[in-house]
Amino acid sequence: MIKIGQVNTLTVVKEVEFGVFVDGGREYGNILLPKRYVPKGTLLGDEISVFIYFDSEDNIIATTEKPLAEVGQFAKLNCVSASRIGAFLNWGLPKDLLVPFSEQRMRMQEGNSYLVYLYLDNASGRIVGSTKFNKFLDKTPARYQKGEQVNITVVEETELGYKCAVNDMHWGLLFKTEAFGKLFVGKNLKAYIKQMREDGKIDLALQKLGKGKVDDLADKVIHTLELKGGFLPVNDKSSPAQIFDLFRTSKATFKKTIGGLYKERRIRIERDGIYLIK
Repeated sequence: MIKIGQVNTLTVVKEVEFGVFVDGGREYGNILLPKRYVPKGTLLGDEISVFIYFDSEDNIIATTEKPLAEVGQFAKLNCVSASRIGAFLNWGLPKDLLVPFSEQRMRMQEGNSYLVYLYLDNASGRIVGSTKFNKFLDKTPARYQKGEQVNITVVEETELGYKCAVNDMHWGLLFKTEAFGKLFVGKNLKAYIKQMREDGKIDLALQKLGKGKVDDLADKVIHTLELKGGFLPVNDKSSPAQIFDLFRTSKATFKKTIGGLYKERRIRIERDGIYLIK
């Protein structure tokens, strides 16, 4: 079954001078992949990955170009124009993404960037964007396990921390005590389920829970030391920003990790940094 607004693997069924047609099934028939997007050496019967959407004339069409986001995903996109029907955002394809006025929490202005959720409008069948995220998240029960790795998108900064979309499906919260590094609206990153509350709310962490995060970082520190000739100019006195730039971790976890490596006599900690003991 063809998924509009997503990448599909389809079979080439016909060649023409201006491109090839791929099999869209009974519902959509043959779908054109214009010649400029056809991979070199493509033959009849080949399966190729194509993104399916509607062009500027509302004809269904295929492309091997990859948009900045697919239906069911979040993306921070730049507004290229605003009109009486809504705002148009650049999402990496020739036809800009429409965000209707009714789907804007605040009026979008040309030149600004906005975090939007892409969905398929049931009435028109078109791919559109929305900033009214509550309509799309937490529509199915969250069944994550403590410690499970997930993908998150930072949606909003609050007094408590950062409100995030978990796997583009559920709301989660990354408390400020769990946050480190450069976080901003629209940033995508890996996280871990810290706690599933009885009320269904999800607490997040940016590092593995418990001993696992220290073990992973210890291996990474040793490997990095080996690559850098046995020395790194960081230690337990270094700034959180410097540590994050090197290891994408918090200073607290880094200190605990190198403390363990020091006790195991795998490294030396000096004023200028840490040294690998061979």
